[in-house]
Amino acid sequence: MDWFPTMTLREKSAEITRLLRDTYHAEGPRRGHAASVPPTDELVLTVLSQSTTDVNSWRGYQALRERYGGDWEAVADAPVAEIEEAIRPCGLSRQKAPRIAAILRRLREERGSVALDFLAEMPPDEARDYLMSFHGVGRKTASCVLLFSLGMPAMPVDTHVHRVARRLALIPPTAGAEQAHDLLEALLPEDDYYDFHVNMITHGRQTCTARNPACERCPVLRLCPHGQARMGGGGDGVMG
Repeated sequence: MDWFPTMTLREKSAEITRLLRDTYHAEGPRRGHAASVPPTDELVLTVLSQSTTDVNSWRGYQALRERYGGDWEAVADAPVAEIEEAIRPCGLSRQKAPRIAAILRRLREERGSVALDFLAEMPPDEARDYLMSFHGVGRKTASCVLLFSLGMPAMPVDTHVHRVARRLALIPPTAGAEQAHDLLEALLPEDDYYDFHVNMITHGRQTCTARNPACERCPVLRLCPHGQARMGGGGDGVMG
């Protein structure tokens, strides 16, 4: 049996992070170093990505930027029907257009502009709660803005991260998405949030798919009770 019965859950998560990084090679900026995408752009893009593919959400985002010259103030002033027409390629445009318009308009009303840079001066929990106060912005969307644009410690949990984390027994099988955010943030070092998130998504898309996961070529099979059961092995690699 190729697993580690004396490993603690924290040690197991560190080994999984390392193995996935070695396999998929995504390594993000260290904590406190924001990426180049402004937070307003990241927020709009993440709202557009809800319940659709990356390709479609990117098409909608690019169409919106092209129509208004990348000026979110102009988007805030635009009729909702016009925004809806621009983002139609991403799907669910009738839901997403009024949400984006409402976010931008409320930001300008409350803060004097549509920029979200002020979040960098807030504690992470406060910044997350502010983002989640907007209709249509949940924990995952808020966490994406904090992690990717502001370099703040946050663990976005999408469907891939949620599924793979449960299969690996990093979180209980009954843990919902909201609980998964808290459990994974508590389990992992903050500096590993970015790499873990991105590589777990890649792993979920390429190997640990929802149906018929490719356990035979999984880089973390030895630590996966779900995969061990499918392949006829056993163990969860965690000390009780």
